[in-house]
Amino acid sequence: MARILHISEFTKGGIETHLNEVLNYQSSNHDIYLVASQQNSSQETLRISPDRLYLYPYKRKPKYFLEAMKSIHKMINEVNPDIVHVHGTFAGFFLRTLFLFKRKRPVVIYCAHGWAFLMDTKAWKKRVFASVEKLLSFRTDVIINISNHEYQMSMNYGLSFKKSVVVYNGVSDAPSTDFLPFEVQKDKINLLYVGRFDRQKGFDLLLEVFNEHDFGDINLYLVGDTVLKQFDYKFPSNAVKIGWVDNSQIDRYMRACDAVIVPSRWEGFGIVAIEALRNKKPVIASNRGALPEIIQHGVNGFIFDFDHKEELVRIIEDLSKDKLEVMGEAGERIFNEKFHADKMNQQIELLYETALSNRRNQYSGAVGKYV
Repeated sequence: MARILHISEFTKGGIETHLNEVLNYQSSNHDIYLVASQQNSSQETLRISPDRLYLYPYKRKPKYFLEAMKSIHKMINEVNPDIVHVHGTFAGFFLRTLFLFKRKRPVVIYCAHGWAFLMDTKAWKKRVFASVEKLLSFRTDVIINISNHEYQMSMNYGLSFKKSVVVYNGVSDAPSTDFLPFEVQKDKINLLYVGRFDRQKGFDLLLEVFNEHDFGDINLYLVGDTVLKQFDYKFPSNAVKIGWVDNSQIDRYMRACDAVIVPSRWEGFGIVAIEALRNKKPVIASNRGALPEIIQHGVNGFIFDFDHKEELVRIIEDLSKDKLEVMGEAGERIFNEKFHADKMNQQIELLYETALSNRRNQYSGAVGKYV
């Protein structure tokens, strides 16, 4: 058993899903704690005892960064962990900057959950982000990439191959329920979008396609909302805006619909996609990030080129309920083979054991002695 401190910035969305899977698994094997920001994190939905959760005051503005680092430093001193498992770019920056000039530190496991240098941004910014990641990697024992795409691109940007591994995200079996959140029109194909209403998720492209084309036999259900900024969107007449839904209820919404659409502009992984597969729902996804590693075109869904939206239009126009049902069955098989939470958690556990073993002759901040 090890003492593990998980650190995150925002937890709302896919990060919370991932954290809950990891926290739930580790709670019976380790002494676990979680530090996250008060903004966009919920004590009610995070699967950890309130006495093991610390939410620090924070907004994603530079004037809050130093206070966030102070809060994290305080918790490290109080918890005295064997392992710090840090999630996300900003949390990774806060934590590892604290360790830059410290010789003695706990094992650091870092997962960006989507590299900043792979975002749709200017080339010089990508180089800056990569340079910061390379510098901070010196204070990192293991770098987890959540897809082969992430791994290959991080190698291209010069991160350490000796420290880098690939661990696909995973989710547990869906809870069984026959109760659906709403009635759908059986004579129409009902598509579901789940996620933030923002540029990264390709939400603007999705609305653009539906506003420009009259998909008379399609209904589009939208679960989610904006997070950091408010945008004025023009919603098509066949779209139903639902708002945020607790992750524990997402499966019911997926079961109500025929397929799930993930039109991301960039995507580290795409947990929504594997949640869809576990519910026997095919996925219509862009060709960005890890999505082509999850979705096999024509088998458990469809892949379209984000830069050619007419491909998405053709896919939507050619959808049939019978074909989607067959794809859903294939998707469930692929989920069980590659993306179940048990596989992910076992791989993370092995990384912990290996990292601790490699540090046996180094100082352990948790036990306060050389081991």
